[in-house]
Amino acid sequence: MAEIFERLKGKTRGISKIDWYLIFAIIPILGAGLVTMNSFMGNDSYFLHQLIWIFVGFIILFVLSFVDFHFLRRTSVVVSLYSFGVFALLALFVVGSVSKGAQSWIDLGFFSIQPSDPMKLILIIVLAKYFSRRHVEIAQIKHIIISGVYAFIVFALVALHPDFGSALTIFAIWFGMVMVSGISKKHLLLVLLGGAVIFVGLWNFGLQPYQKARIMNFVHPLADIRGSGYNAYQAMVTVGSGGILGKGLGYGTQSRLKFLPEYETDFIFAAFAEEWGFIGVIILLLLFAIILFRIMKHAIRGESNFETLFCAGLAIFFVSHLIINIGMNIGLLPVTGIPVPFMSYGGSHLVTEFAGLGIMIGMARYSRPAHRDLMKNEFVGY
Repeated sequence: MAEIFERLKGKTRGISKIDWYLIFAIIPILGAGLVTMNSFMGNDSYFLHQLIWIFVGFIILFVLSFVDFHFLRRTSVVVSLYSFGVFALLALFVVGSVSKGAQSWIDLGFFSIQPSDPMKLILIIVLAKYFSRRHVEIAQIKHIIISGVYAFIVFALVALHPDFGSALTIFAIWFGMVMVSGISKKHLLLVLLGGAVIFVGLWNFGLQPYQKARIMNFVHPLADIRGSGYNAYQAMVTVGSGGILGKGLGYGTQSRLKFLPEYETDFIFAAFAEEWGFIGVIILLLLFAIILFRIMKHAIRGESNFETLFCAGLAIFFVSHLIINIGMNIGLLPVTGIPVPFMSYGGSHLVTEFAGLGIMIGMARYSRPAHRDLMKNEFVGY
């Protein structure tokens, strides 16, 4: 009986380590995505498929939350993960299926996988491992260059598919984690110049004509609203038509009448804003703010630099997705095709997001208590 009691006690302790504040912030976002993509007209394939992926995602989160992730600090494990991710991206050129002009999916019959999504999580692990061992000497530019090579290999493979939205997110993850690691202003300038050179190279040799057209529409968004600028224009109209209180659930004319394309995926934020209005958008952003706050709280309590950097990278992952997607929905950024976390339709990004949070909660099982002085000086010297 004593042994059974101890087992039950251990399981109870494990459940208590789960960040329920984080879970309760995610659930309304998931619900907002479901009701926005629901057709209310009998054809609910997106709705039903998304329910399945949400169920799978929660299972992954809870399973990973009970795992001891000390093994991720091993070089052999990190190298294996990175090699597998790069191999999957290379395999797309051979077995990848084309969707919306991008060869970014591996069709497995019952479902498809987009390798660029889990690769973002793998890159966070790789960079957290690299910077955590070199945080004292991170000001040396050689470490910025070496870490940049790891990120650039992934960036180039994703951009060549072409999946410019995911490529931007990969760059944001690398750049953000370098900044958290304590880069000097001089080296920051060099990084920005290097990024400009890479962009020029992509413009001349890497980007497809439709991607160049999207970027040009950023400068002149109304120049071709019947052609390449149609999506951006319709998204701006949709967001603006929501007003303060929105048109009401199921009464979004732009999305329900199909004026707004891809409202279940890339433009779900615009469809949501039309039906829920400015007030609904503020509530949505507050929920994401809670998620980011909880992630950074775990970062502060990380047992080592590795856990802290992983959580910081995860926060950058979510922020970059939000900024890019919302920016393209309101006409501030070119249309790139990037999902809203926990809201847009799709299994690959949902599983990646839940897996990232599951790993973070698993790391929290052996986190250190956070003291006020420690919280103030956590990133000093990185």
